[in-house]
Amino acid sequence: MKVLGLSGSMRKEGNTAQLIKIILKRCEDEGIKTEFISLAGKKILPCLGCEKCKEKKWCVIENDDWSAVVQKILDCDVLVIGSPTYYYDICGHLKNFIDRTYSLYHDRKLAGRKGVAVAVQAQKGANRTIQTIEGFLSTHEFSSLGSVKGSGYEEGAVLNDHDAVLKAQKIGDKIVRLLKPHHD
Repeated sequence: MKVLGLSGSMRKEGNTAQLIKIILKRCEDEGIKTEFISLAGKKILPCLGCEKCKEKKWCVIENDDWSAVVQKILDCDVLVIGSPTYYYDICGHLKNFIDRTYSLYHDRKLAGRKGVAVAVQAQKGANRTIQTIEGFLSTHEFSSLGSVKGSGYEEGAVLNDHDAVLKAQKIGDKIVRLLKPHHD
């Protein structure tokens, strides 16, 4: 797999998913393999702060969906990761997921990939949501390919944010230029 879209929203087909899928579609249209994962309906337990991951080199929590999702990130070249804005930041479910990646930090297991941050706000707060996601990407030594902020609350409303849709398409095109071999 080349490009993985990961939505932290609890709405499986909500605005965050739709904005991520615009990016993925641009890649798919150019023959680049993509996959989309929603954390909606997945069990992601919070980090225990136990520090056992320093020895094990992996999170010791085994009775949830975290490992299967993070394995997909380990297999991707580009991660497009998004969250709705809850109280001026990422949603709690995605925060649990990100906190658990501390277990991969010790050996820099995620380093070297490219990343895109996506945030959707009802009215405001997406800037901080983007900052949190970019902090995650930076900490794990992803190279940033940019970010997309959209506005919308009701399902599908983000598609009316023409600037966000255009920006998502442009980032998709940027990923294509990066990953698709050029022939003269």
